[in-house]
Amino acid sequence: MIIGIIPSRYASTRFPGKPLADIDGKPMIQRVLEQAQQVKAFAHVLVATDDERIAGVVRQAGGVAVMTRSDHPTGTDRCWEAYSQLVADGTVSAARTNYVINIQGDEPFINPAQIGELAAVLDGTVELATQMSPVDSAEVLHSPSEAKIIVNAQGEALYFSRQPIPYLRGVDPAVWHEHHTFHRHIGLYAYRADILEQITQLSPSSLERAESLEQLRWLEAGYRIKLVPTRYQSQSVDDPADVEKALLSRRP
Repeated sequence: MIIGIIPSRYASTRFPGKPLADIDGKPMIQRVLEQAQQVKAFAHVLVATDDERIAGVVRQAGGVAVMTRSDHPTGTDRCWEAYSQLVADGTVSAARTNYVINIQGDEPFINPAQIGELAAVLDGTVELATQMSPVDSAEVLHSPSEAKIIVNAQGEALYFSRQPIPYLRGVDPAVWHEHHTFHRHIGLYAYRADILEQITQLSPSSLERAESLEQLRWLEAGYRIKLVPTRYQSQSVDDPADVEKALLSRRP
């Protein structure tokens, strides 16, 4: 069974109330929910939030909202609490192999097919999975806001970094992307439920603190992260100026 969970909190340093921002006539969280509801692999789709205003919008739109604590440091932790509630109330059986897919609540026009790509690899042996796409510009490659990935021969992550990796010796950094296939991280996560429970018990690791990348905590602890290639790109809304970018991104 695969469950889609959209973690959503009201507080945001750069964009307070972001989940309720109007995106072409609908609150952003409703836009994300509607996209996720189109994924056929999901047995359940819900929003995990700490704010009654967000929950009210979700329920008014016909969706399911689960109230969670306000002090979760990451969306991963919020997903675990919401999943635990589903198990506690009998909606989901913990006796079977379940997966949770964490859908970012700030990508209002995420393509359901992209989520489906991730769901397709969840065969019971996969512990954790996320997505990647090729880097096609020096700007993306050298941007510290874009996490880059080294992948092994089994299609699993070796390392994530805000720096371009690997280093190309003897090549002008401005054209590195023309001489090697670099991969950027796409932040859609899938967790096997038993692994989700385990990783939420881990303390922040040294590499995670250095790079400010949560997934490094999992790698340091020895967990395997499957990488799924995708051709889809989705515009996230990090501040009010990104709303127009998101609207433009969905146009042909």
